[in-house]
Amino acid sequence: MLDLTPKEISERTALKINPCKTCQPVGALYAALGVHACMPHSHGSQGCASYHRTFLSRHFKEPAIASTSSFTEGASVFGGGSNIRTGVRNVFEIYNPDIIAVHTTCLSETIGDDMNAYIQDMEIPDGKLVVHTNTPSYVGSHINGYYNMMSGFINYLSKKSGQGNGKAAVFPGFVNPGDMREIRRMAKLMNTPITLFPDTAGVMDAPMTGHYVMYPKGGTTIEEIVGLGDCKKTIALGALTSEAPAITLERKCGVPYEVIPLPIGIESTDLFLMALQKAFSRDIPYELEEERGQLVDVILDAHFYLYGKRVAIFGDPDTVIGLTNLVLEMGMIPSYVLTGTPGDGFAKAVNKLLGAYDVTGSRVKNAGDLFELHQWIMNEPVDLLIGTSYGKQIAKAEDIPFVRAGFPILDRYAHSYFPIVGYKGALRLVEKITEALMDRQDRDAADEDVELVM
Repeated sequence: MLDLTPKEISERTALKINPCKTCQPVGALYAALGVHACMPHSHGSQGCASYHRTFLSRHFKEPAIASTSSFTEGASVFGGGSNIRTGVRNVFEIYNPDIIAVHTTCLSETIGDDMNAYIQDMEIPDGKLVVHTNTPSYVGSHINGYYNMMSGFINYLSKKSGQGNGKAAVFPGFVNPGDMREIRRMAKLMNTPITLFPDTAGVMDAPMTGHYVMYPKGGTTIEEIVGLGDCKKTIALGALTSEAPAITLERKCGVPYEVIPLPIGIESTDLFLMALQKAFSRDIPYELEEERGQLVDVILDAHFYLYGKRVAIFGDPDTVIGLTNLVLEMGMIPSYVLTGTPGDGFAKAVNKLLGAYDVTGSRVKNAGDLFELHQWIMNEPVDLLIGTSYGKQIAKAEDIPFVRAGFPILDRYAHSYFPIVGYKGALRLVEKITEALMDRQDRDAADEDVELVM
């Protein structure tokens, strides 16, 4: 039997066991679904498109539409040019989208398909559009695919007309439709006009009407994406997800941008509202001040159950940074903070937060996996685990209270309708975290009573 010392295990770099991420095309597909009347197109095999659609459908409990180039052995040898040209023509004829957003897969990337050349060579119907981005599955994660697809839309469509539209472009990051609705609600309360891009609200949480609609009412319109170049500024929520497309828009159209953390928790939500206030000289309405005060009140009320509790947090980088900020505001200790997405910016951001609260001894890692997180917890247990559905086996094995947050959540329903951003979202998280800890305390007390009786 192979004997692995703790040092050897901690230095494992060539192998990932249960990685805390999925591949780029999943993120690209989700970003494309946030554009109105858009058909995402997977340039690769049918199996790739089926996996990516299933992954999103299991999280949102909604159909994630996408077409595919349907690679076979011939395309793998001679290239996928014929497949993409035929596929795009058929999609426009059969499904009639306004725009097709093509993303690549590991197969098409490996054989070196030139998507720019293919698209320029296509016969695209009048009034229709085709955009693309490169999303090799063996690089980065779904977060990289998400912002690459956003940049693809901007590169193809956004223009600067010279006449400002008086709006702020808000890039929400990889969040649920409920979060996007909350971001728009807060902006509306601030009386500030925004273009939210992408916007899956009304698409991945569309109502049941009894009639299937392939292109629901939601999504950022093509006109709004074109108009991003005339926006007053860009507010990018989450540096690791939204800064790259903000840079793309600045380089192409000269739109200045500001990066703030994903607004999870008190301080980060404050920063978002102050960014809107600064851009449009608006006052913070009492309704938002009231929500903030209620959140602070609930944290104070539950302080007895929260203070000093050790937490392990994992998931997408900007979401994890936001959750870390929230639990620090609640008086908890983030002992282990992990993301599967590569990038040194994650560790720097988390360590800066920990330093601001004088928390030492925490383990922070990007490009990590859940096997390693489980080892950390086995060596030094925590009081709570926060993350995606893939953490449930760790929680079960180590008997730890578990709060699901982030992407993907596969074994619960309706979660994507409710925000975790803003004061309202933080209030919901505080409720879930406090209840999980109280349930555990009540169970431990009941076990003690049984032992005393026996």
